[in-house]
Amino acid sequence: MEFFCYHRDRPGSMELRHALVEEHWSYMDRFDRRLIARGPTFREDGELSGSVHIVDLPDAAAVRAFAFDEPCYQAGAYRDVLVRRWRNVLGRTMWDFPGGRAADDRYLVLGLGSGEGADLDVPDGWKDDLIAYGPLLSDDGTAWLGTAALVRAAGPDAARAVLTEDRYAAVEVHAWEPGGRR
Repeated sequence: MEFFCYHRDRPGSMELRHALVEEHWSYMDRFDRRLIARGPTFREDGELSGSVHIVDLPDAAAVRAFAFDEPCYQAGAYRDVLVRRWRNVLGRTMWDFPGGRAADDRYLVLGLGSGEGADLDVPDGWKDDLIAYGPLLSDDGTAWLGTAALVRAAGPDAARAVLTEDRYAAVEVHAWEPGGRR
């Protein structure tokens, strides 16, 4: 089962995050064959704002252990964690993205909603710029709760256009770069 995890930084936790970077990477290395995508998000001023992990694990209990046993979470670096079932519409990992690992102009677009699903398929004109894409679902996979996309775009406004914005209660756009060891 595929899951989307977004750990949002707690204000003032940057020093702690930097101190734990090796522990974080070592922890994630244990899941390297299960990761579909990973990487940090950034605020407009360039400071870290969070960390995305899209992972294939057996069930909701396993993903919660993955998300909440993570060293930065355990140390209090994160304000909150969003964990949702996810469906990999592209059927690939970020390492398979034909655009490579260059981090320029990459974004996390997170649309949160409810009710009838929106943007369930690859949007027209975006196939070459989607790094990861899929609906956010309830644990049992029956309720649509939004959409998460990692995209290459000319800027945050262009990235936001990957979703049908009026179908969501909120749409967030965060600068993102592919993560992992260099």
